[in-house]
Amino acid sequence: MAVLFAFFKALIRIVSWLPFPLLYLLSDLLRFFLQYIFRYRRSVILENLQNSFPEKKQAAIRKIMGKYYRNLADITLEVIKLRSISPEILKKRIDFMGFEHLNDALVGGRSVIVAIGHCGNWEWIAQELGLVSQVKGYGIIKPLNNEYFNKYMESLRNRLNPKFTISFRHTFRTLIRHKQHGITSFNILAADQTPHYDEINYWSNFLNQDTPFYLGIEKMAISLDFSVVFLDIHRTERGRYTGEFHLLTNDPRNTAEFEIMEKYIRMLESSINRDPDNWLWSHRRWKNKRSVPEG
Repeated sequence: MAVLFAFFKALIRIVSWLPFPLLYLLSDLLRFFLQYIFRYRRSVILENLQNSFPEKKQAAIRKIMGKYYRNLADITLEVIKLRSISPEILKKRIDFMGFEHLNDALVGGRSVIVAIGHCGNWEWIAQELGLVSQVKGYGIIKPLNNEYFNKYMESLRNRLNPKFTISFRHTFRTLIRHKQHGITSFNILAADQTPHYDEINYWSNFLNQDTPFYLGIEKMAISLDFSVVFLDIHRTERGRYTGEFHLLTNDPRNTAEFEIMEKYIRMLESSINRDPDNWLWSHRRWKNKRSVPEG
């Protein structure tokens, strides 16, 4: 396995140095194989789209699915590009709007939870935010099951922003330590991940479906007294993105139960409805049902 992975790393190093026009030609080829040869998770994608947009006709669903495969191929190669991309080039490809909401939330040394969804290229957005923010940033990540790929992704995520990642299982303990040491930070968390059945503690109607969520952003915000902003990620053209900040709360301890979570869910839902091909449809987001545990 180690030898095969060494070959893989050498190959993708070459890919990472391709100029963008060639990178996207390769992406077009990858998209063809994913969609028509491998039919990658086609049934999962189709079911997710049909259940999320019951009002859309089959032709519209298939059009979104085709655009999604292109999105998936682009993101895959853009993440590989993190191996060699310069901060200057990355900056030219990402624009932030509403940055005042993040800066206002940081006033007085209060740290911030930046809640995102798996929209657009969240990896690029996270790296660029780490480069331009006035405070230290961290990305809260779930380690991959494969040890080799996990180490590789860690190397990409920490290349431009050293010590950028926090393991999901150590998040709360790490943030408590940061607060005790007076470290002001922003902390990016994708709150749309699928919780394991025995970890589900909140359900909401999301994209026309009964959907389980982690309550992490709300629980951490209240416990640590962190502000919360939502970062809406939007692809403006191929390889170019915007991230728009929206304030959810600067006073988490005076919010109603589930208020923060519902604000996040509704903003994410609005973002997906605006650009439906922009979200990560190939995951089994609705595999757990409220009354029937996954077998």
